[in-house]
Amino acid sequence: MRFSQFGGKEIIDVNSGERLGVINQSDLIIDPLTGRIESILLPVGRFWGKPKEELNIPWSSVRKIGSEMVIVQLKEREVSRE
Repeated sequence: MRFSQFGGKEIIDVNSGERLGVINQSDLIIDPLTGRIESILLPVGRFWGKPKEELNIPWSSVRKIGSEMVIVQLKEREVSRE
């Protein structure tokens, strides 16, 4: 799958069935040495158009990538506050 094909896919948590958000290409954290995706950072909540928090989804939590969505299995949510 190409990097550009991730944009616009919805992220769904398989445990809760909750829609977590939509991936933008800028939300992917990539290791510059290997070129592999390490995690997905999704904005959570907004204040004046800027995200208040970010949900860090490790790449190891991704279970299935479909044509319209990405299914993840989160053990616990890692939210970083700015």
